[in-house]
Amino acid sequence: MSRKYLFYILFFGALVLLFFGVMSWVIPGFTKKSMPPIGTMQPFRFTTENGQPFTEQNIQGKVAAVYYFFTTCKGICPRINHNMRSVYEALENEPNFLILAHTCDPETDTVARLKHYTDSLQVNTAKWVFLTGRKDSLYTMARQVYKIDDPANNVTDLKSDFLHSQFVALVNKQGNITKIYDALKPSELKELVADAKQALKE
Repeated sequence: MSRKYLFYILFFGALVLLFFGVMSWVIPGFTKKSMPPIGTMQPFRFTTENGQPFTEQNIQGKVAAVYYFFTTCKGICPRINHNMRSVYEALENEPNFLILAHTCDPETDTVARLKHYTDSLQVNTAKWVFLTGRKDSLYTMARQVYKIDDPANNVTDLKSDFLHSQFVALVNKQGNITKIYDALKPSELKELVADAKQALKE
């Protein structure tokens, strides 16, 4: 192979790499393969730890990390909330990012109890929102919309039904649920932060 021919191969190869590099910088997500959403936001109405109504309108045009817990949990919930703090600290200065923590146990986790709980965490509840509401509505959102629990777990008797999930759903600005992460794995939450930053640019 002549030097001239080799030069042309290297030159045009460099141009292709430069093109993709520039396009990736100018158009966020250009080099990422588009994945279909796994769920789509539906209307809901819950109540925050401050007693304020909170609906799907509050996250319109925002990116949100969504998970479930309950304040009296002695198992995985403290670990989940501890790990989610890393997400909060990484993205708390992003104006269009929220963390939504829903209770699994609305009978116990009243507004007053959630308020006491969030005060102990010392976080900005405008960015890390804690929600309670009707049990059937909370569970329907978890299973049918956010896909963080198997719908088959739903039992006929709502009183006996209990949701206990370690998973976090990422919702993009268009209201699509794009991915699920394991909140017990710090490596997956790092991935969530990276994906959220990407979604905020789109």
